[in-house]
Amino acid sequence: MTMPMSDPNAWATAMNNLGMPPIGITGQQLMPDFDPSLGMMAGITPLNPMMPGLGMVPAPLSQDLPVVKEIIHCKSCTLFPPNPNLPPPATRDRPPGCKTVFVGGLPENATEQLIMEVFGQCGDITAIRKSKKNFCHIRFAEEFTVDKALFLSGYRIRLGSSTDKKDTGRLHVDFAQARDDLYEWECRQRMLAREERHRRKVEEDRLRPPSPPPIVHYSEHECSQLGDKIKDDGKFPEAVRVLLTWLERGEVNRRNANNFYSMIQSSNGHIRRLTSEKSQHEKEVEEAKDKFKTALAGIVGQFEQIVSVFQAASKQKAWDHFSKAQRKNLDMWRKQAEEIRNMHNEQLMGIRREEEMEMSDDDMEDSPDSVSQAEALKEENDSLRCQLDAYRNEVELLKQEQGKNQPISSEEDTTHSQQLSFLQQALQGMQKQLLKMREELKQREAELEKSLEDKQQLKIQVQNLKEGLQNLQNTDVMQVSWTEMVSCSQEKEGPTEKNPPSPVRSEREALLVGIISTFLHVHPFGASIEYICSYLQRLDTKINTSEVEALLSRLPCTFRQELTGVGASLEKRWNFCGFQGIKST
Repeated sequence: MTMPMSDPNAWATAMNNLGMPPIGITGQQLMPDFDPSLGMMAGITPLNPMMPGLGMVPAPLSQDLPVVKEIIHCKSCTLFPPNPNLPPPATRDRPPGCKTVFVGGLPENATEQLIMEVFGQCGDITAIRKSKKNFCHIRFAEEFTVDKALFLSGYRIRLGSSTDKKDTGRLHVDFAQARDDLYEWECRQRMLAREERHRRKVEEDRLRPPSPPPIVHYSEHECSQLGDKIKDDGKFPEAVRVLLTWLERGEVNRRNANNFYSMIQSSNGHIRRLTSEKSQHEKEVEEAKDKFKTALAGIVGQFEQIVSVFQAASKQKAWDHFSKAQRKNLDMWRKQAEEIRNMHNEQLMGIRREEEMEMSDDDMEDSPDSVSQAEALKEENDSLRCQLDAYRNEVELLKQEQGKNQPISSEEDTTHSQQLSFLQQALQGMQKQLLKMREELKQREAELEKSLEDKQQLKIQVQNLKEGLQNLQNTDVMQVSWTEMVSCSQEKEGPTEKNPPSPVRSEREALLVGIISTFLHVHPFGASIEYICSYLQRLDTKINTSEVEALLSRLPCTFRQELTGVGASLEKRWNFCGFQGIKST
């Protein structure tokens, strides 16, 4: 059924803007003499309206260009554009991989066929979910068609020519978040990530250096060849790598142990060769250093002669006979020669300072005693002081000479100033070295004082031990004499009742017995004599192991010694048996 067109010129204008011949609803051309080259953009090939993905809605234009929306006529409805002065309709953030749009503001009498007719021109539709209310969700086959559907947001829709409220509405098109879109987008991202990983792996495999050739396994034939290679100096590094691999693989057994021993012995024979080569290279380096030093000293001497020539020419006897240009050249040459001479002098002095530092380091390593090192440092300190005084005297003499004898020319002033600067630099270097040596001397003296204090403390400890030993010997003699006196008195008195001597001889031993009993009572499995003494020494540091062990041995009914463990773990432990001993006594 055909429908009347209210304004065919507007429809023709919209089709002309797209570069298509204006076609009516029935299919005939509205302008028979249409020229495609008369469109808005000249030089563009006319578009085919039947191309896939191309409908009546134009593609989204750039934000900088003004978008002109026209009236759109469909078979069963008409779309009227919004007011161009109004702001564009708001939309939510576009979800990743969005293919679904939300369409609101539909007429109450709208059907899926009408929705398909309006939005089918934007692209292929895969699903339409229409609600009982005035909205629906449309899922397209491609993502770019969603932008075309958003172009219709804000349009007023009217079914046919009816003015009923149920046949009109204002479209609102926005992005919709669907699980299917998100799932397809994640699948596509995973596929791209897999392709990227594969591409990187291929690139890494291409750029990876070739792996070394595999090392063969041990055999008698390979062993004989490897033995010959190890003896060869040129093939030794490769052969040692093969031998190391065999040893790490564990290919040594009783049968081939002699072969491996001979190969290891051959490898050990190269140590002497490598040591001799190293010493030879060191010797060559030292010879090269000496040669360079002598050559540099000769060069410096020649520079000194050249500078002295320039200084002699700068004196008034010869200087007055030169022209102005010659004097200028002589002055420039002299300055250049002095700069080069000073540079080489500094280099030579640096080499000599390095040699002196190496020699001093060797002397420090060779000195076995800290006292001798301190004496050597003192002597070196004195020598540095003498050198420092000599440099100071030279500087003072130069200053006095400079004050007495006025310089003949500006060149002599510059030479004296340069000599003064060199001497000042040398003086500063000597002062720094002197301070460093003083610090080292202080450290050595502090170490020596500390060692003397330690020695004094050791002497005091030895003296205390001697006094303690003497006291113990005196107490033992007194105890023996007392027992002899008691026995003699008992013999004189006659056959009286003999009382056995008490195993606890003093109050201190009684305290020890009580403390040890309490300690062993909380250790039901016993404790070693070292463990008991470590506990008692916290209370009294004068307690020793032999005294405690003798006390425990004199009380067999109170303390019992047992052996625990087997073999190397055999250990003697003391247990408290006073509860069993009270019954037996």
